[in-house]
Amino acid sequence: MSGLHSVEKIGGTSMAATASLFDNVLIAGRSGDDLYNRIFVVSAYAGMTDLLLEHKKSGVPGVCGRFIADDGADGWLEAMAKVREAMHDRNGEMFARTASLEEANAFVDLRIAAVQDCLADLGRLRSHGRFCVKEQLLTVRELLAGLGEAHSAHSTALLLRDRGINAAFVDLTLWDQDDLRSLDERIEEALAPIDLRHTMPIVTGYAGCREGMVRRYARGYSEMTFSRIAVLTHAREAIIHKEFHLSSADPRLVGEAAARKIGRTNYDVADQLANLGMEAIHPRAGRGLRQTSIPLRVRNTFDREDEGTLICGDYVSDTPRVEIITGVRSMQALQFFEQDMVGEKGYDAAILDALTRHGAWIVSKSSNANTITHYLSIDAATVKRIMADLQSLYPDAAISAQPVAMVSVIGSDISRPGLVPDALDALAAADIDMIAMQHQIRNVDIQFIIDCANFDTAVRVLHQRLIEDVADQGEGRQAA
Repeated sequence: MSGLHSVEKIGGTSMAATASLFDNVLIAGRSGDDLYNRIFVVSAYAGMTDLLLEHKKSGVPGVCGRFIADDGADGWLEAMAKVREAMHDRNGEMFARTASLEEANAFVDLRIAAVQDCLADLGRLRSHGRFCVKEQLLTVRELLAGLGEAHSAHSTALLLRDRGINAAFVDLTLWDQDDLRSLDERIEEALAPIDLRHTMPIVTGYAGCREGMVRRYARGYSEMTFSRIAVLTHAREAIIHKEFHLSSADPRLVGEAAARKIGRTNYDVADQLANLGMEAIHPRAGRGLRQTSIPLRVRNTFDREDEGTLICGDYVSDTPRVEIITGVRSMQALQFFEQDMVGEKGYDAAILDALTRHGAWIVSKSSNANTITHYLSIDAATVKRIMADLQSLYPDAAISAQPVAMVSVIGSDISRPGLVPDALDALAAADIDMIAMQHQIRNVDIQFIIDCANFDTAVRVLHQRLIEDVADQGEGRQAA
């Protein structure tokens, strides 16, 4: 492909705002050739993957969760009926033409029937105790995840064609094929016949491939598909459309007027955000873009005229400054103390092995001569199981855990003299005790560990002191 095109990903919340999506992104006042040379990778409509797998925040099981729990055929079939109803309702809200609505609903019914047949066959096999279907249950998760993206991509392409746009539904879900190719092979094969000068591909965010997208990337799989398409097609720019601007802090905490759109930053900052769960892009997806020097732009679906935030590999702010205040509201600080650790090796590896077995997300870690502390984004029950494993391995170690919050000060260059004293003064003035602090040599982030109850206040006071006050001082100097 020419490299004159962009590859653009649309998140689930933006997908659900159909009118805004068409007005501000897909069409956005364009006409003729200006409509094309864009590849769109779409997520499932907001809430649909929750119904198919499980609710992302509450954990309430969807079709996958109920099938794996083996609560009987009625359980997962009822959950699947809710999916079908939700997809039909979504189609009913979007399509004005009766023929298109019927086509969209028929597509949904066909896919759901195929998946139901597959699950019913697997359920019958599972009922015979001598068969081990553990691996197949992982495949069920993959199969169901792709159903949401197939629905959204097919409907979007159909809606565009109703508006006279030559849109192509590009289905990477592998729902009816037996061969398991690599992700790159799937993408290259699907896009090879498409002329981007005259066709707008609408691509499923889920791709069926031998790597297993959900297994490897969890809910970040659509960003991985998006990234690989941009890399393989040599895109001039990668764009993510979200329901908000990439801002200096959560506007709900610091206020709409105080939050500032970032404008420009680099992939190092994007990695820090991803590590804290405030994803600009999945870190593995960002890696491919960074390595091939493809800039990433994050745009607000509901702000058509704004160019968004540009993320590049080599950007560094002209003067050292803080760009973002964010963090993790609740996590577990796992502290491992062993007097015999001094000068000995192997403790780190054993702890990491236990964390990996229990699927713990490591946000940060610190160590000294006899203590290793991991800050983990997990629940209290999981950390107790990790502690039990480690205690059995090291019976003389003192192992403890406590809930904490982390507030992180992030920027492409935060080497401003006096920044740390200013931050500590702001926290002290708000009567916030600091439990721990980490400042990396790279001068990209500083992490403050505090009590969970102080998270909101800490974000506000640090944003006020390190971003708002500094900006006001700069504006004052310019005026003078």
